[in-house]
Amino acid sequence: MAGVLYVVATPIGNLADLSPRAAEILGQVAAVVAEDTRRSGTLLRGRSDRARLISLPGEQEERRIPLILEQLRIGDVALVSDAGTPAISDPGRRLVAAAREAGFAVVAVPGPSAHAAAVSASGLRADRFLFLGFLPRTKSRSQKLLRASESWALVFHESPHRLAATLEWASEVIGERRVAVAREISKLHETWYLGTAAELAARFRAEPPRGECTIVIEAPPSKKVRLGG
Repeated sequence: MAGVLYVVATPIGNLADLSPRAAEILGQVAAVVAEDTRRSGTLLRGRSDRARLISLPGEQEERRIPLILEQLRIGDVALVSDAGTPAISDPGRRLVAAAREAGFAVVAVPGPSAHAAAVSASGLRADRFLFLGFLPRTKSRSQKLLRASESWALVFHESPHRLAATLEWASEVIGERRVAVAREISKLHETWYLGTAAELAARFRAEPPRGECTIVIEAPPSKKVRLGG
């Protein structure tokens, strides 16, 4: 009996955000695949105690795919993220592609997403945006990516110790466009900061933040086309 690969979105902070459907599926699958089984174990405790836990570190994803496909031949498998929707800035894309190619059904179980939450609560003009994941670690490559995308609203994640530098680099590209930084979305100490990239960079230099952050850069002002005549 061929199993189904369920791609299950998990809470980005508040565990109460797990949907009833996601909880039901986690309770019935034969195995749960997670980047870090220690972190996912907290969420699964009491819901999926009998499921086999399989780790899927990013650097080992390709190597572990055969094991997971073999598990799918036995029964259903759930792919979860440490937080949010799997296979977006997290391991899982190669597994999903391999499962489809092998003929297994893949079913999405939608739910929490940090970048969608940040856009929706930012109040910025970002109804059409590009999601950039994590920016490159060098100034030149980050700025090259930002320049290539500067006609759009932009959303990306950043670690707290790199946030000030990343915003400084961004300020040289985006100028005075408004920026929102969402810290610890849905958690007890959720905090929002709004300003220009330069203003926020100075703030975080003086007061380094804690916790993962999601950054929203507002779309540039629309350019009006002047007709000749």
